Amino acid sequence: MDSSEQRRKRKRIFRPSSPTATIVYFFSVRSFVLCFSFLIFLFLLSYQIPFSSSVFRPVLVVSRLSLLSSSSDFLSTSQSFQDFGSSSLLHLQIEGRVLFPDHVLLLVNKNDLFSKNTNFECVYGRNSTGDDVGVVKEKSFSVDVYGESEFGVLVRCPLPPVNYSAVVNLRKFSGNGLWKESNQTVNSWENVAYAATLDGNTVVVFVKGLNLRPDRESDSSQFSCYFGLGNFEKEGRFALRTKAITAAQEVVRCALPLSIRKTPEKARGIRITIGMLPHIHAKAHEHVLLPSVAKITELKSEGRGNVENGKYDLCVCTMVWNQGSALREWITYHSWLGVERWFIYDNNSDDNIKDVIEELETENYNVTRHVWPWIKTQEAGFSHCALRAKKECNWVSFMDVDEYFYFPYSNPGHQSLRSTGYAGQDSLRSLVANVSSSSPGIAEIRTTCHSFGPSGLNSAPSQGITVGYTCRLKSPERHKSIIRPDALDTTLLNVVHHFHLRKGFRYMNLPQSTAVINHYKYQVWEVFRAKFFRRVATYVVDWQNNQNEGSRDRAPGLGTEAIEPPNWPLQFCEVWDTGLRDFVLSNFADLSTGLLPGRSLLSNH
Repeated sequence: MDSSEQRRKRKRIFRPSSPTATIVYFFSVRSFVLCFSFLIFLFLLSYQIPFSSSVFRPVLVVSRLSLLSSSSDFLSTSQSFQDFGSSSLLHLQIEGRVLFPDHVLLLVNKNDLFSKNTNFECVYGRNSTGDDVGVVKEKSFSVDVYGESEFGVLVRCPLPPVNYSAVVNLRKFSGNGLWKESNQTVNSWENVAYAATLDGNTVVVFVKGLNLRPDRESDSSQFSCYFGLGNFEKEGRFALRTKAITAAQEVVRCALPLSIRKTPEKARGIRITIGMLPHIHAKAHEHVLLPSVAKITELKSEGRGNVENGKYDLCVCTMVWNQGSALREWITYHSWLGVERWFIYDNNSDDNIKDVIEELETENYNVTRHVWPWIKTQEAGFSHCALRAKKECNWVSFMDVDEYFYFPYSNPGHQSLRSTGYAGQDSLRSLVANVSSSSPGIAEIRTTCHSFGPSGLNSAPSQGITVGYTCRLKSPERHKSIIRPDALDTTLLNVVHHFHLRKGFRYMNLPQSTAVINHYKYQVWEVFRAKFFRRVATYVVDWQNNQNEGSRDRAPGLGTEAIEPPNWPLQFCEVWDTGLRDFVLSNFADLSTGLLPGRSLLSNH
């Protein structure tokens, strides 16, 4: 009885004594459970997604390419293989992804954990296809430091396998930690602002998707620049807008906002995009904003010389893909002619070009490599290089690595441009200096090009292209230009290596008796067939496409397939021209052996 009575007393102690007490009891327990659950949720959320992230979240653009998928699919998949406790986890940010036809480009913020030898695996999650959930890892194609960009690092990944998402994430090679960000956007290369740089009180933005006509200025009133600042960028919105000053091809120039115009350096690192009116009668508030991975940069001098005491007389800018084997001969020869500074825009090379440039740098050639990952943008890249060179160079030649200046024997009558006789060392630099002093209104020097063929060869010439290729077409094809970067039109408009100039400046055509360019365009088939991969110019059709097959931009009668035509070694041979070969052998070859020094042509420059 005693024990039963005690049990009844204990029950009465814990049982509410009235309906009101019952309600209070119920809600107090429920509140405790809810509060505790909410705290656990906040802890887990903050552990995986930091609230202070500065990741930009632009609107997802659905490409006509079928590889894009929703981010939620990959987020649910990736949870199964995250290892946030791993020591190999890199606390970096993937700030942008761009889907190209043959790879996915990741733009990444660099921190102190990164080194140029860092290797990454690209990690892909499945789409929601009903298949078993899983992930795939592939080694990245390349990892590169991206010049002055606020991103810092570019990682090129293979395209995702079928039924896998293009929202690629990264893992340090052979590590366990997944490097993943809350930004799950993938931008199509067909429609994106991809680069931006300061130029005085303006910003120049490089954009795909405007579809403007080539070789002419467009109506700038249709465009504006939008700037993301502070929390506006974090929330995927843009705080400030300025009207476009010029628009041409893939380049839009805008004034900086008044709030940062007096101190333009404050614009560095700001996200920027272009807004465009959907039709001619639309209002400003109806602007359609393009997706963007562009942050404003400031181009800096990286050359070996001290340009504060004066600019280089002559520089060269080129854009290359896998031209490491051709670079040394081209640079050493033109350095002897007087080129002092080289800007090499590398368009996704995967050969030994980095090693070649590093070797040339150790030999005191003033060469810098600039990563330019944007395919088929040669014109925009040249505009970018013109802005870069303006701070360092009086004159800049825009030419390819298979093009060589040649100075024939000069007869009396051209003393204003060069001395009589054979060309000597620094002849090209002396020529532009003479033009500057005698004709200050000239801002572009156009030089005629002669196109050379395989010259009967079946394999690449061992002594270099200037000695090996000696047969060319009779009539010249086009020209290439040396320009004054400070005299260019504000549009930076250029086509086929020549620029539009500001009012008050003009160009001159260099007489062929003074100088020509030997363009070794049609080399032996093993070299020439590489052109079928992709061409760098925006408005030049790739070889595989069956458009403009009769154009001088193509090889006549070649077609669209990388199949060697009959008698290729004898094609494009109408005139035997050994002028440059004889010049090179007489000036640079060893007198006892007749050999060029390591194909480097020169040892002094």
